[in-house]
Amino acid sequence: MSAREDWLQANDSFLAGRTAWLQRRLQALAGGPDAGREGPAAAPAGDPDTIPLLRLAKAFNLSDFEANIVLLCVAVELDPDLAALCGAAAHRPELPYPTFALARAIFADPAWDALSPDEPLLFWPLVCVADGRPLPAARLYTDQRIVDFVLGLDHLDERLGALASPLPPVPGGLSASQHDVARRLATLATGMRHGLALTLPGPHRDAKEMVAAEAAAALGLRLFTLDAGDIPADAVDAVRFARLWHRESVLSGVALFLDAAELDAADPQAGAVRRWLGHTGGLVFVAVHEPWPQLGALAVGVAKPTTAEQAQSWRAGLGVENGVGGTGGTGGTGGTGGTDGTDGAATASTGKLAATFDFDLTAITRTFARAATEGKPGPDALWAAALETASPALDRLAQRVRATVAPDALKLPPAERSLLRQIAGQVAHRDTVYNSYGFGIGIQRGTGLSVLFAGESGTGKTMAAEALAQELRLLLYKIDLSAVVSKYIGETEKNLRKLFDAAENGGAILFFDEADALFGKRSDVRDSHDRYANIEVSYLLQRIESFRGLAILATNRKDSLDQAFLRRLRFVLDFPFPALPERLAIWRAVFPATAPVGALDFDRLSRLNLTGGSIHNVALNAAFMAAGATGTVTMDLVLAAARDEFRKLGRPVNEGDFAWHGELVDHGH
Repeated sequence: MSAREDWLQANDSFLAGRTAWLQRRLQALAGGPDAGREGPAAAPAGDPDTIPLLRLAKAFNLSDFEANIVLLCVAVELDPDLAALCGAAAHRPELPYPTFALARAIFADPAWDALSPDEPLLFWPLVCVADGRPLPAARLYTDQRIVDFVLGLDHLDERLGALASPLPPVPGGLSASQHDVARRLATLATGMRHGLALTLPGPHRDAKEMVAAEAAAALGLRLFTLDAGDIPADAVDAVRFARLWHRESVLSGVALFLDAAELDAADPQAGAVRRWLGHTGGLVFVAVHEPWPQLGALAVGVAKPTTAEQAQSWRAGLGVENGVGGTGGTGGTGGTGGTDGTDGAATASTGKLAATFDFDLTAITRTFARAATEGKPGPDALWAAALETASPALDRLAQRVRATVAPDALKLPPAERSLLRQIAGQVAHRDTVYNSYGFGIGIQRGTGLSVLFAGESGTGKTMAAEALAQELRLLLYKIDLSAVVSKYIGETEKNLRKLFDAAENGGAILFFDEADALFGKRSDVRDSHDRYANIEVSYLLQRIESFRGLAILATNRKDSLDQAFLRRLRFVLDFPFPALPERLAIWRAVFPATAPVGALDFDRLSRLNLTGGSIHNVALNAAFMAAGATGTVTMDLVLAAARDEFRKLGRPVNEGDFAWHGELVDHGH
């Protein structure tokens, strides 16, 4: 027989003895009004701390009289025959259940205040009073959780279980620095008497969950997670729910991870959370995005593994000896190093991975599993798998753009091309400069790279972002700021927070279109909406500057942007309306090699004052015309499509500019 079976058998014997004693008292009382009073039964043999009913009485500081009321309510649930005996003992057959008057008649040292709302029986509650009769004759009962606890069945109260989910520790999921934080949390919680709330600020929810689970496990507690939005807003319901959780923390070894990351301290629901915490107990980890000063709880920051720890995990997965090659970035602007399998190339690739992606150890493990389709994954396969590991959170919040534009496909003036190369180089060598060269020391605002692309629609801003993403082998996400900005106060900041939190895994370029929707020039603050708009601008700039990757803001209205905003950007790249040489280059490259293109006069076409985007539209529309006619893209079709484009843009159309008389000269395709 196992130790648990021995314990259950001892508890069953205890309950059987107490129930038999209770039955004798009821039978004796049923025989006459003075026949039933007797002192409480002697405690059974064995350690009282191992018997659930005695543990409950000790934990909630119950008197013998109060403990016997709990016993009476539990016994009636276990033995239905006792219900009728209760009515007989009270000499009131119409009351076949425990009552306060009956308890006072059966048990020694009765106290009238035992059912006071502030006393343990009703406060927790361990006993409930049914409505409909005066207190002495009202039905007393206990809920199923108390019955099960007395029987030795340990589970979460079903009312809590409907909202809270178990959060077990993840073996091997923490780095050394995170283990240190978990130990600190466990030390802070050790010896707490009336409960402890610890706030965990920051954006890394998974890291906070794993560290909290490790701390709880070190204390012998099972951790459960609860969304702060599920806490009742009604004060009475919130207090009742808080006491229910506090009771559970006393009955069973549990702790709570309260996820309030989606709430701001000023939100109405945050008030409900603070009220709830004021009435509950046990160990509660409160996960918040920013500290809540009004909470008055100790804040302990939880971060992901350090860059060095992540690099070591990547090296361990590749089977590379620690210390080879360091953690600096690789040469070039993209990829993960060589694919020849040497330790040097593999170590360089792990440095690039750790500098580009911000993963916890479990995410790195998943990435290796995703990459290892056949044996040991190479650096290129690992890079592709890391991009897929990083992408799901952003995929839900932004539009992923398939980067198909090669860098040499951009037709820009030399100065703009040079700036693009500088941007790519700063992304590629970020880790080298900030970490190896020491430029990251003392930077307060963050090391994010923020860039403005300014120019008319169709001048190549999105193409340039695609070219950077392809060169750097990063994902590209497009965010329309005009859609993010909300008319509701504070909502824009929440939308931006979700977006940047999702992007913290790295591996992505964020392309914010319509930047003037948020960064336009503002007059003096006139009302609360203007004040919050300024807060939202400051918040976005702060998140961009702390973002580990590249954030591109695009606008076709640069003149409308606030100069204070422009000064905080690293680069401002103007996309000019293409001059004739650039238009000629665009026309020569716009048709795919497989397109059935006839003889076209590219010199004449380049004299049409169109942007690159409009030139692409003309070429595409001409191809559709050809597909429905002769099957060949001819000069007259291209000019017809160009005329339509001019009309679409509201530009004046001189029919002579679009006439074609068959003269030809350039077979340049």
